[in-house]
Amino acid sequence: MSRLTALSFALAVLATAATPVLAQNAGQIASVKRGASCPGCNLFQGDFSGLEARGLNLSGARLRQADLSLSVMNRTRFSNADMRDVEAYGGVFSSSNFSGADLTNAGFVGAYLQGAAFSGANLTGTNLSGANLSRATGLTQPQLNRACGDSSTVLPGNLRISAC
Repeated sequence: MSRLTALSFALAVLATAATPVLAQNAGQIASVKRGASCPGCNLFQGDFSGLEARGLNLSGARLRQADLSLSVMNRTRFSNADMRDVEAYGGVFSSSNFSGADLTNAGFVGAYLQGAAFSGANLTGTNLSGANLSRATGLTQPQLNRACGDSSTVLPGNLRISAC
């Protein structure tokens, strides 16, 4: 291998190693904080706590480890979003769409999810303690068997949830 080829290879490796592959996109996070929709955006670890924005389209967005605590995001589309490890303590998400979203290990403690859609959502490890899911649609007992809650969790119909 020539010196030039070796040097080019070394520089390419260093450039790749220094590039954050899936880091958050600060511009996209700022845009959502101003109330803009952002389907498919990279909102990884975004701080949206206390945000009041209704009817956003965040379908397919990467919200992993984001903070949605005490936010009001009624009628927001989170369908097919990566919401693993999201913290949404006390958030208000009435009539929002979580269909197909990955909510693995998310915390919706005390959240208001009345009328929200959950068809095909992954609720593995999701904490729904004190959450109000009355009139929620698309929820199944197998989904809830992978989640947990408490005696104050409100569920539609005859659905049940195990204690955390």
